[in-house]
Amino acid sequence: MAAGRTFDVSGPSRRRLVGAGAVGAAGTLAAALTLGASQKASAAEGPAGGAFSSPNTYDVTAWRITAQPTVTAQSDIGAVINDIIADIKKRQADPNARPGAVIVIPPGDYDLKTRVVVDVSYLTIAGFGHGFFSRSIMDNSDTTGWQNLQPGGSHVRILTSPATPQAFLVKRGGNPRLSGVVFRDFCLDGVDFTPAENSYRNGKTGIEVASDNDSFHFTGMGFVYLEHGLVVHGADSLRVNDNVIAECGNCLELTGAGQATLVAGNEMGAGPEGVTIYAENHEGLLITGNNVFPRGRSLIELSGCNRCSVTGNRLQGFYPGMLRLLDNCKENLVTANHLRRTNEGYPPFIGRGNGLDDLYGVVHVLGDNNLVSDNLFAYNVPPANITPAGAQPTQILLAGGDANVVALNHVVSDVPSQHVVLDSSTTNSKVMDSGAASQITSYSTSVAIRPTP
Repeated sequence: MAAGRTFDVSGPSRRRLVGAGAVGAAGTLAAALTLGASQKASAAEGPAGGAFSSPNTYDVTAWRITAQPTVTAQSDIGAVINDIIADIKKRQADPNARPGAVIVIPPGDYDLKTRVVVDVSYLTIAGFGHGFFSRSIMDNSDTTGWQNLQPGGSHVRILTSPATPQAFLVKRGGNPRLSGVVFRDFCLDGVDFTPAENSYRNGKTGIEVASDNDSFHFTGMGFVYLEHGLVVHGADSLRVNDNVIAECGNCLELTGAGQATLVAGNEMGAGPEGVTIYAENHEGLLITGNNVFPRGRSLIELSGCNRCSVTGNRLQGFYPGMLRLLDNCKENLVTANHLRRTNEGYPPFIGRGNGLDDLYGVVHVLGDNNLVSDNLFAYNVPPANITPAGAQPTQILLAGGDANVVALNHVVSDVPSQHVVLDSSTTNSKVMDSGAASQITSYSTSVAIRPTP
């Protein structure tokens, strides 16, 4: 422990948080996290050598800032974590001996007034429960008699200034790039939207990774009421899995470029003007097994992405363009997804749209050699809500590109629709078993069509 730093051992947070017994000498950090244990105040509290007696494990509720002795994790967890990171860098000064550290956030409510800047590798910031809570339902309901009115778990309220809108800014120059940073199992809460709770705007960002990175991991997190939930720039071997990112203006934004990213098993839903999952210039991105729900302007949007897979997702949206491949996407696989296009029914949002009409397509493809196959489309929009009036909505639009293939897609619709439409700029396209001849329209002669028998 660095000189001048002290641990507060008087509070109940210093004790084990569940009655699972002490973690023994053979216990690992992962086991301790699973059991819900907090860091020991000293080795005397448990067997020597336990994971939480390590000098590289910090409990935010026990840490004190020498220059600001009245600041606690509850009053400003951002300042506390920044001071812990400064201690890590001071103690781990040798480039050959920088194992990183773990910062533990026990269950509780914490205000974050100071933006955290993460500029060390191998850092894990871990809580005890994503604590997600629907603020939108609360803000549009009579809450008299409700049993809880705030997010829970390890709950961090973001109260940063507009000048520093991120709760966590992960950024470092020089070589090598940051690697092995993990965020897990706590809640980032933007508290409210301004000027109106249904605006999805407050300028706040949960986590922004602003420099190139390798092998980052975000898991078990809760993001709510943020204009931008998670933004990662320049990702390599990124994993985003098992998070709840909802009631955010934009949920997940993968910017700049990236490769070999996995986005799996998340529950996500953006605001009507934002994107739920967005990626640009990615190679080998895998988006699979996600449950994506309204009401983003698009649910999955790929821009200039190549050789990516969008498979096995459940998508429900209120607007056209639920899944988009834009800006010359090439050699992408879109298969085995369930796409349900419905109509907005929640009173505060009725009448809002994303500016597109139903000829744009539920799936919109612009690029070369993409395969859209074996997807189930469930279209259920009242005729009066279809635009332009009287039109047959489009399920899959090939808006441009060469050698795209559409095959074995199944459409269930409550209104007559065009299952596949091909723009005149498309060439060498193939459409197979995705609708009857009357349900496929091509404005290009460079196409091979095999209607569903």
